[in-house]
Amino acid sequence: MNTPLFRALAIVSALLVAPISIAGGSIGPDLELIRKATDAPVTVKPDGVVRISWQRDDVPVMVDGVKLPAPAGLGSWAAFKAVPDGGVMLMGDTVVFEDEITPAMDAAFAHGLEITALHNHFVFDRPPVYFMHIGGHEQSAEKLALGVKAIWDAIKAVRKEHATPVERSSRSAFEITGQYDIESLKTILDAEGSLNGPVLKFTFGRSAMMHGADFGESMGLSTWAAFSGSEDQAIVDGDFAMTADEVQPVMHALRSAGIHIVALHNHMIGETPPYYFLHYWGSGKPEELARGVRSALDTQQKPGAAH
Repeated sequence: MNTPLFRALAIVSALLVAPISIAGGSIGPDLELIRKATDAPVTVKPDGVVRISWQRDDVPVMVDGVKLPAPAGLGSWAAFKAVPDGGVMLMGDTVVFEDEITPAMDAAFAHGLEITALHNHFVFDRPPVYFMHIGGHEQSAEKLALGVKAIWDAIKAVRKEHATPVERSSRSAFEITGQYDIESLKTILDAEGSLNGPVLKFTFGRSAMMHGADFGESMGLSTWAAFSGSEDQAIVDGDFAMTADEVQPVMHALRSAGIHIVALHNHMIGETPPYYFLHYWGSGKPEELARGVRSALDTQQKPGAAH
């Protein structure tokens, strides 16, 4: 049989099993591995990029009083592309609710993936929705795909335990007295702190250039940590100013210390070198929190002068 329809079907069948060639490399049979590893719908774009997706229609989301349809921006996805070194690169975006952020991030790190941004896409949204952008580069597309599945499985596990996103952690409230073992915290952080009411703050300046001028801490380019609580219990929140190669080490160090990452984005455009900013929050004994912050500072090549 050699009818036009037969020939067309033969071509389609060949495309489904043939390697997908992309400048400098090919995903090849990994297409099927991605499908099996993720158990997610797979599409192949005209440029050879393989994409998987998951619409977050499991939690109703209201934006400005209107129920938002999932296709209007509540989609998680991951894209795989062969690169010239023979490996595969991953980019993606995952919808997360507040109680899903840390489990999803820990799953990503456990599988060697990078978190490249964490921020909101909406305002007036209930429950609040965040978007965790991911990246990776491996020789195996299957390994990357298993990492994406681990992230999505971690999210599903949270929703299985609580169908509705919870609004706070399980930690009990405590009194903010403003009384701290300041000398101990100064020693751990190797910095001078400043007390403003009940808040003890430490600042670590960075430096960059923009418009032909040097600038630093006074223009907002700094890492800082603010402690609120008492000698026994406190919360710490703040920013980390990081160059590109410092982002992942800082994030790993904070998570290893049990400190939550709540945002990752830029604050400026056009500075040299480019800086990224990470916002964090943790709760526990002040000294333990300080050691966590210090461990993240120690991953940076040039954490800057302390003030």
